[in-house]
Amino acid sequence: MASSVSGWRLYVLSVVLLAGNAWGVEDPPAAYKAIGIRHGVPPVVLYSVALQESGTRLRGQLVPWPWTLNVAGTGYRFATRADACQALMIAIVKAGPARVDVGLGQTNIRYNGHRYRYPCEGLDPYKNLAVTAQILAEQKAKGGTWIDAAGRYHRPAGGAPAAKYRSYFTKHLSRVTGIKFEVVTP
Repeated sequence: MASSVSGWRLYVLSVVLLAGNAWGVEDPPAAYKAIGIRHGVPPVVLYSVALQESGTRLRGQLVPWPWTLNVAGTGYRFATRADACQALMIAIVKAGPARVDVGLGQTNIRYNGHRYRYPCEGLDPYKNLAVTAQILAEQKAKGGTWIDAAGRYHRPAGGAPAAKYRSYFTKHLSRVTGIKFEVVTP
């Protein structure tokens, strides 16, 4: 399933993404800008993925949370990196690395663990964002829009899970940029 954004919306998205969100409603934090630019990923895309993957409510606002784990489909948020690391190591043993996602971008330990020197490095916000950006850039290189790349980020095989993810991601992207985007599937 391919998704597309109507012509004028794609043009506006391109302008916003290339301008670094100069006119956006929500300005991504500096780390998202620096890491996104370094890896060729628009900061608003990187930030929107992190909102979808690890977003939590803090003082009434949805923000990405660096010490987030997903173990066998259940999300856990920890107050400290040390607590998250301890839980991560236990989860890898008990659930297996294929069922454990880590950090801001919720990178899977089995499929992306090779991108870290050791599992708990995935809890380093900067390293996790860099890995997330690498994966997004790899998916974008396969073609399509950044919305398509985000869907493949979540589910490289595509299908219904990728389509559902594109829908969630697009809501975050619309919120961050202030532009209403819709996923259109043929």
